Amino acid sequence: MHNGGKAKDVALGFDKNGIGGIINSSRSLMCAYKSDMWKEQFSDEEYAKATRAEAIRMRDELNGAIQK
Repeated sequence: MHNGGKAKDVALGFDKNGIGGIINSSRSLMCAYKSDMWKEQFSDEEYAKATRAEAIRMRDELNGAIQK
């Protein structure tokens, strides 16, 4: 959730079970391998692994914000 809203900003759209909305973060996922967070860990050829790592990170961040 680097380019747009933060997890805490969108968490209000979900209930305590995580039901409530769809978040579009396609650019953050498509370009994860280039981001400061993942570029040292994953090569350009490992873009799919970086995308997966970013999706998991984003999920965990959002789940944490929803449960607060």
